[in-house]
Amino acid sequence: MNKEKIYSFVTATLILLSLFLLSKTVSEVKGWGLIGKDIAPQTTIAVSGKGEIVVKPDIATFSFGITEESLVVSDTQDKVAKSEKKALSFLESGGVSKDDIKVSGYNIYPRYEYLKTGKQNLVAYVVTESIDVKVRKISNAGKIIGSLGELGVTNLSGLTFNVDKYDDVVKQAREKAITDAKTNAESLAKDLGVSLVRIVNFSENGYTPIYYTKAMGMGMSSAEIATLELPSGTNKITSQVSITYEIR
Repeated sequence: MNKEKIYSFVTATLILLSLFLLSKTVSEVKGWGLIGKDIAPQTTIAVSGKGEIVVKPDIATFSFGITEESLVVSDTQDKVAKSEKKALSFLESGGVSKDDIKVSGYNIYPRYEYLKTGKQNLVAYVVTESIDVKVRKISNAGKIIGSLGELGVTNLSGLTFNVDKYDDVVKQAREKAITDAKTNAESLAKDLGVSLVRIVNFSENGYTPIYYTKAMGMGMSSAEIATLELPSGTNKITSQVSITYEIR
């Protein structure tokens, strides 16, 4: 009885092994038929496009700071508030809207001096405030900045000329890049003798803004800044896209 079971098991094993070897042989024979024959080409092509928009800036932006100090924090804050009120009143009288003035930073910290004994002595509490300004009448930018300097504000920083509706300009650059990519795809498909079916992938490689920037406060007096004719130049926005098409 045991011999019959062993015989049946061996027979079944041999059958399974034979079937496995047969399937491998069939697979290898099918592979021989591909030797020397052309492999089906890829069914997609990828193209790129570039779009540039050159615009004349319509706004100027800059920032300035207010710094005051005293031994009492509340007194120092009051001083900053008074200086801020004076500066904001001047900006508004110069045609700058409240909506275009924004506080971007406010800090309070103690200032110490170190004694010969190694101990530190509190000298004052320092309060600093940073304010960003947007000027919509570019021709007034130099005058506004120079007059602010005379009001006692500090840290007048980089003047930048930009476009107010910046996102719209970026969109226009992207649209031009897409149109350029589509044109390139149609030309390539014609050269290859294939037809474009549909877009299967799209990516934007980002856009490159180019601005004109003027540094302030670097060896220049307020009067010199106020009398400068600040050239706003032009801004160029560049968009680059990649599109992959299915072809047939």
